[in-house]
Amino acid sequence: MIGRAVLHRLALVPVIGFVIATIVFVLLRLIPGNAADILGAEGSGLSAEQRAQLVHQLKLDSSMGAQYWAFLVSLLHLNLGASYFSGRTVTNLLSDALPATIELAVAAMIVATVFGVVLGAIAAAFRGRWPDSLVRFVAILSFSLPWFALGVLAIVVFGVELKWLPIFGRFSPGTVYHQKTGFVLVDAIIESNYGILKGWAEHLALPALTLGLTMMGFLTRITRASILETQAEPYVRTARMIGLNDKQILFHHVMRNAAIPVITVGGLMFGALLGGAVITEVVFAYPGVGNLLVTAILEHDYFVAEGAALAVGLMFMLVSAVVDITALLIDPRLRSAT
Repeated sequence: MIGRAVLHRLALVPVIGFVIATIVFVLLRLIPGNAADILGAEGSGLSAEQRAQLVHQLKLDSSMGAQYWAFLVSLLHLNLGASYFSGRTVTNLLSDALPATIELAVAAMIVATVFGVVLGAIAAAFRGRWPDSLVRFVAILSFSLPWFALGVLAIVVFGVELKWLPIFGRFSPGTVYHQKTGFVLVDAIIESNYGILKGWAEHLALPALTLGLTMMGFLTRITRASILETQAEPYVRTARMIGLNDKQILFHHVMRNAAIPVITVGGLMFGALLGGAVITEVVFAYPGVGNLLVTAILEHDYFVAEGAALAVGLMFMLVSAVVDITALLIDPRLRSAT
């Protein structure tokens, strides 16, 4: 039963990937201009004839249908193309950017989960009293703040005024980092180069806190509502009647069942963070997939933009599939419904 559900969800991943790739392909080519306009802009020294040759070389003079067919063939061969500007393959660019985005999303998710679950549990424990009202106010404020607004505020306060944390990039200038896996913590352990961890963590702090605190409110509200709903279930009253203490009821009955919606929402939030980190990465000049995507769109670097958008979409789909599978493993009722 679980195996069939897993296969069903995983089978959707390439289908959704194809839809995402097609939508991105069409939208990019509806944007006025192309890469040749930027490469051959005034001051580049290219003549009209040279610019026409450039357009032909980049195959931008082909019809949209021909370009789409070439795109599909390349995609089926797992060839995402290369950047018009740097000449690097899209796969190579993504291998550099993806680990940075995943690090940021994981760090932000840790912040959101720790604060969200703890505050939600506190609000449920003090239902109807002032701690509950205070937590709900903080939760509403949290998910009402735009990411970019909180990011700019964090830069001004903690970076410019207080000078506690760096505000741009992934490392300090002059940092020597030999990339193996792309994940700094793993590479530091492999290379025994623990000196880079402090600077890396400092650069990660502000964007992670910005993302995490803006997502915290959702988890706070979901945790509070889920705990209160679970506490009202008949089996909780039965457990109390047979003599179980509050601690046993909380950890053996309430928390496990209340965790299902929290895990589901948290997983979807993590998927959203992988794609929603676009704005935060741009604000903090963080070298992740979001920053790569925005730069590619502005430069009409089609292959890079398509590859980055496809990577974000597939990551979201895979995370959603993992969340569904985890929920099936935790809750037997969901298994019987599949």
